[in-house]
Amino acid sequence: MKLLDYTALLRQLPDYDLGPLSQDIPRLLEIGMSIQRYGDIPRWQQALDQLPDIEVQQKKISSDVVSVVAATQPTVQQLTQLQQGLRGLMPWRKGPFQLFDCAIDTEWRSDYKWQRLQGALEPLRGKRVLDVGCGSGYHCWRMAGEGAALVLGVDPTPLFIFQYWALQKYMQNPSVWVLPARMEDLPRNLQGFDAVFSMGVLYHRRSPFDHLQELKEAMAAGAQLILETLVIEGGKGEVLVPEGRYAKMGNVWFIPSVPTLCGWLQKLKFSNIEVVDISTTAVDEQRSTEWMQFHSLREFLDPDDPGKTVEGYPAPRRAIISARV
Repeated sequence: MKLLDYTALLRQLPDYDLGPLSQDIPRLLEIGMSIQRYGDIPRWQQALDQLPDIEVQQKKISSDVVSVVAATQPTVQQLTQLQQGLRGLMPWRKGPFQLFDCAIDTEWRSDYKWQRLQGALEPLRGKRVLDVGCGSGYHCWRMAGEGAALVLGVDPTPLFIFQYWALQKYMQNPSVWVLPARMEDLPRNLQGFDAVFSMGVLYHRRSPFDHLQELKEAMAAGAQLILETLVIEGGKGEVLVPEGRYAKMGNVWFIPSVPTLCGWLQKLKFSNIEVVDISTTAVDEQRSTEWMQFHSLREFLDPDDPGKTVEGYPAPRRAIISARV
């Protein structure tokens, strides 16, 4: 599988009744991977090109640590090149991963989230799956590990696209793809995915209803939505609209209560709405590591009251909702 080459995806999409999407991919790639917009792309490309060729014996995508095992022990030079290339793609946000002897301890323990939602997940075997805001694709690999026929992740951050391709160099999995795009960049009314995931995206959208409608329009009849987002404690109709930053994030618009969130889904005529999990994010789930050396959750909380953010809002609390169309 040639790196940064989406030709195989373009060939696959009509087979999955997603032909309209294939027409838009060249435009999405041109915009999303534009060197004029993202000046670091040559540096990330150099880091990707530095990764050595290592024969893979085993791929593990059904375990908490998504990993590959070498057929023979890599040389010291290969491991050095591997480390340098992967470190050239820092910061790594979602994981964890292990490529041969190199363990990538990401900021988020994304396996914790997967464990919370897995029990509510309908079987993915043979299904078409969309993962919105997927980062480097950790959950995409886990979805493929559940037997999904096609997993398409979308994320607008080009660094995450290079991280995905670094993983794909060794995974060589033709069913998993990550595109440089936002949900709103995709064609409307695709109605082509059997399962749609939106995790950690809703509160970044100025119009949560638009995002939920876009998700609905991407779903085939009977499809399952897994929605994960920040929530507050409270009753129906209660919503937090941060005046400035929230947990040092500048692009947080609406944080609803769980009853409000379920009401939004009902208004858009989703059915079978089920609250799967509500939990407060802990500092062992989101933290600084040697692979993500910037501030993380611990620095986003009030040092005198970890139940509040540094701005005085309730500390991050997240809900997972399952719904159907």
